[in-house]
Amino acid sequence: SAPHEHLLDTKAIIKPQLEDETMAPRTEAEAAEPPQPTMRRSDSESSFVSVPEDGPVKDYRDYRVRKSSLIATVNWSHVIGTYLPTLFLVGIGVLLAQIVHQVIMDLTSKVEHKASPGEIDFSIETITAVVLGVRKIFLSLFNNYVVMPLQSGEGGVLSSHVKITTIVLVVMGWIVLHDNPIYLLAFTTFKAPDSWKVSHAEIIQMMKNQNSFTEDSIKFMARLLERSGTGQSTAWPPGIVQCLKGKESDRSTEASRKEAEIVIFDIVESALKKAKLDPRDVDVLVINCSLFSPTPSLCAMVISKFGMRQDIQSFNLSGMGCGASLISVGLAKDLLQRRRFRGGKALVVSTEIITPNLYHGNERGFLLQNTLFRCGGAAIVLSNSWSDGRRAWYKLLHTVRVQSNSDEAYHCVYEAQDADGKRGVKLSKEIVKVAGKCMEKNMTTIGPYVLPLSEQIPVATSIALRFVLKVIGNLLKANGQEKLAAKLPKKKHYVPDFKRGIDHFCIHAGGRAVIDGIEKNMKLELFHTEPSRMALMNYGNTSSSSIWYEMEYIQEHQKTNPLKKGHRIMQVAFGSGFKCTSGVWLKL
Repeated sequence: SAPHEHLLDTKAIIKPQLEDETMAPRTEAEAAEPPQPTMRRSDSESSFVSVPEDGPVKDYRDYRVRKSSLIATVNWSHVIGTYLPTLFLVGIGVLLAQIVHQVIMDLTSKVEHKASPGEIDFSIETITAVVLGVRKIFLSLFNNYVVMPLQSGEGGVLSSHVKITTIVLVVMGWIVLHDNPIYLLAFTTFKAPDSWKVSHAEIIQMMKNQNSFTEDSIKFMARLLERSGTGQSTAWPPGIVQCLKGKESDRSTEASRKEAEIVIFDIVESALKKAKLDPRDVDVLVINCSLFSPTPSLCAMVISKFGMRQDIQSFNLSGMGCGASLISVGLAKDLLQRRRFRGGKALVVSTEIITPNLYHGNERGFLLQNTLFRCGGAAIVLSNSWSDGRRAWYKLLHTVRVQSNSDEAYHCVYEAQDADGKRGVKLSKEIVKVAGKCMEKNMTTIGPYVLPLSEQIPVATSIALRFVLKVIGNLLKANGQEKLAAKLPKKKHYVPDFKRGIDHFCIHAGGRAVIDGIEKNMKLELFHTEPSRMALMNYGNTSSSSIWYEMEYIQEHQKTNPLKKGHRIMQVAFGSGFKCTSGVWLKL
């Protein structure tokens, strides 16, 4: 499910970075110097954007945007919602204080005063009278909560200042009901034990030990590995790694379940611990694993292991490729928002099980999966409870999913059998074109929600001019003026700069060529794609969980573009079918 991958056998080679290497920010003097050709990148055939190859490498400080330019992108209900739990509780306290004050003022002429001037009388009579007065008001509100509180004049129950406070609280409650934000309380990724980690040479030796590949296929996979952007310490499952010790590879269902248990149990336990939740607190469980879907399901496996509640809503998604994690997040969001009054917690698990999916044939269209995919997984804890807003790490702003419906899109990432009956996932040569179109539609959809007006206005102007020119051209052709119509200027699409509205990018680490293509097409700088390249190098293509390894790198390791409160992070992933998914998170 990784676009551009058939470009990996081109002559362009990227020089891998060391695992522990981070890129230092450039000074102004260094930024002014011409760039040094330290890396060669594979070309992208996508026509989404065209950008110049030369120019100085920029620092993240070059993309500072005035706050006034970002006003149009602010979702004020999200802003208010962040502080709403505290404000609402304070408002309730103010309302109660105002009601008590009103009762005391009304009873001053009815209760005998025993205290001296300037003193407070806490006699039983005074306290009883105040409590009875407050009780009377609340009983009146319960009996007449629509008409009486809004009456004016002598028949009204509430004074003006109490009415105003009540109206403010009602408005705040209305905002909450119509916003219903989704918070990310915690997430974690799987860190494989050292016994799972292998180098490129060991991977090739594992392929040789399968005794099913020709010499040409071995050499082809070696070239793919060399240019893949993966590092020398990435994880393979123990059922396959054991062939390096003279044993046969174990690709059985039991070995596959064992891999799933080790990966999923580890990340679920860690995520719940970080979120300070008990397994029985989880209301919704969504697990996505594209190529391994046993019976009972992976959800049933987790529920049984952790003793989750019997009324938990669980969903097991398969066959959706590397873009499935954000689809799972979207599903969890929809389910949580059905619980807007009660609130709830959702656990999302994204992984891919490698054990049963090693291709044993020799068709080149299938061989890429053997060199790029690695073990990995991520667990994400979500909540829509007000009380969790203050302790959450991130808030979900937008999710967009675009699904292609053409026949070529459906078959560009396709599980099938080769001519010899060997099962695998085949990538077609149309994948670059399909991915480009799908991503363009996705960015067009999400653009108005994240771009400042300085980028949206040129886009709208470009679209309007193209429409006008098209109408004029059609009119001229209809009147026999084809030559004049051909002379009309061709207005190009304005490609917005997403760096003006997004601070960090998590691009699916589907391969070096995928990252290269999106970096070029979206005009990203090196520090924007650094998380994707480091995730690819350190962990390989971990399928749907790769965007969370990248988000973890941004959060804990990146120095070239430090994460700060208020920053926006965009995740972009591709999946079979063909689909492009994106999500935007706000750092709290």
